[in-house]
Amino acid sequence: MDYRSSRAAALLRGLSLVCSVGVLFVIFSSAAAEPFQCNSSGTCDALVDYVLPNSTTLSRIQTLFNVKNLTSILGANNLPLSTPPQRTFPANQTVKIPFPCICTKGATGKSNKLPIYTVVPNDGLYHIAAEVFSGLATFQQIQAANNISNANLIYVGQKLWIPLPCSCDQVDGQMVVHYGYAVPARSSVDGIAQQYNTTADVLLRLNGLASPNDLKAGAILDVPLKACASMVSNTSLDYPLLVPNGTYTLTATNCVKCNCDAANNWTLNCEPSQIKSSVWSSCPSMQCQGTDNLYLGNTTSSSCSRSTCAYAGYYNNRTISTTTALDSTCPASDNNSSAMSMQGSWKRNLWLFVLVQVLVLCVWI
Repeated sequence: MDYRSSRAAALLRGLSLVCSVGVLFVIFSSAAAEPFQCNSSGTCDALVDYVLPNSTTLSRIQTLFNVKNLTSILGANNLPLSTPPQRTFPANQTVKIPFPCICTKGATGKSNKLPIYTVVPNDGLYHIAAEVFSGLATFQQIQAANNISNANLIYVGQKLWIPLPCSCDQVDGQMVVHYGYAVPARSSVDGIAQQYNTTADVLLRLNGLASPNDLKAGAILDVPLKACASMVSNTSLDYPLLVPNGTYTLTATNCVKCNCDAANNWTLNCEPSQIKSSVWSSCPSMQCQGTDNLYLGNTTSSSCSRSTCAYAGYYNNRTISTTTALDSTCPASDNNSSAMSMQGSWKRNLWLFVLVQVLVLCVWI
């Protein structure tokens, strides 16, 4: 082999090495940047934004996403329970969709085998992904989730699982509801963080963003929603009851309505729902344990303390558990002020004693 051939071969080997490293770098970067990663295994409830591709009704949205109860959508969007299924929403409006999430450690979280979409004439995977479900999943993700070997070969009547993005991980040691937020145009990481009571650093870390400048309009951002503190027992059928700010949920077979308002000191507020139970023949008594006339959601005040009947969970034996939450409104005792007052009194007495002694001395003189 002559010098030129040897040099060309070396150049080709070097170029091959650079390409290989480049490909590995791209693959590594893509994996690191993928949001909704699960560091543990389990199931939970999640939310995702659905930007309506056209004008539609609540009932059709419920059917498309296989949401069992319409009240779940109403609660996620803080709509009145009296909202009819026929209510119409315009195209491009955003509706929050509640759904069950499943996490496998080391993998991306996905909706737990829901929703299931039935293929209709003239459907294609790209159309289903980008237009029917507004980009909540790519056609490649739908193809992989359903073990479709050829993306161009789907048939009318075929049932497709649409894997919505989600996670069940705790964030900084705190249980949260992971919310797939559809980023509007002209959004900023700081603005989203402020709106949803989190930090820019947390959003960047969860979503694999190296810089706030990497945020893109239309992306589905993993936003961890803080939930209101509750007194639900860990033996209750609805534990943990995670209700994010600005939403409500029905629990205890629809007998109890719990809402979260950050303005209420991030404390879960529960009361009788006043609607029919989904399982029991009637809703049981919700009188607070150990009280005569205090019922769930009621508050009584005496002197400078306040007692609230709080929700503590429900059980299969048609029992709704309650507990009394005490909140003192008494002004805190100011030990420093007391000490200063005592010190001032002691000083006044000392000066009075000295004055008396001086007067006695003057009399003697």
